Amino acid sequence: MARRQAPGFDVKAFLTRIGTRQSIATYQRKQVIFAQGDPGDAVFYIEKGQVKLTVVSIRGKSAVVAMLGSGDFLGEGCLAGQPLRMATAVAMTETSAVRIDRRDMIGLLHEKSPFSRSFLTFLLARNVRIEEDLVDQLFNSSEKRLARVLLLLAHFGKDGKSELVLPKVSHETLAEMVGTTRPRISAFMNKFRKLGFIEYNGGLNVHSSLINLLLHG
Repeated sequence: MARRQAPGFDVKAFLTRIGTRQSIATYQRKQVIFAQGDPGDAVFYIEKGQVKLTVVSIRGKSAVVAMLGSGDFLGEGCLAGQPLRMATAVAMTETSAVRIDRRDMIGLLHEKSPFSRSFLTFLLARNVRIEEDLVDQLFNSSEKRLARVLLLLAHFGKDGKSELVLPKVSHETLAEMVGTTRPRISAFMNKFRKLGFIEYNGGLNVHSSLINLLLHG
């Protein structure tokens, strides 16, 4: 994901310098950072790695609602009065994150500082992304939704270059993000590969030409 902080401002250095009730933890791949239903008592800042947010319904159906990376915040719902976590956060790669106590985070946000501006920028970007996801679900086909997910994971838009997506992202995870079945994801991925939109080379490379499917498909 794109970095969301004030120009010239280092969030990591700022959090290291301040004296709040915070801690830095390292999570291994597939390790749970917090689970749905846990107390919402802290916000996390991802220093390194990738995190998946998953929600499970009362009927047991699960869906991936976000994929977050370095420079993103996590668990900010507790600041809006959510007493319990609404989703489960799982590390997709080895991840390090700063845990900031809820009360300390509120205090930091009351200050007029580059940190509070960076956090506000993050929230606005997340809100835009949620609105775009809703429109995508309402009006686009599963194939187009998959194309958009892959472009987002590949940080499309940076110099028009193809970039490496998570090497370990599974078709099952993609299916949960898109809202379709794993076999359909496999069929679409095979089609994208044959058309030259993606290639497997020690990971998954997504080419900028995939945007044509969204624009003209």
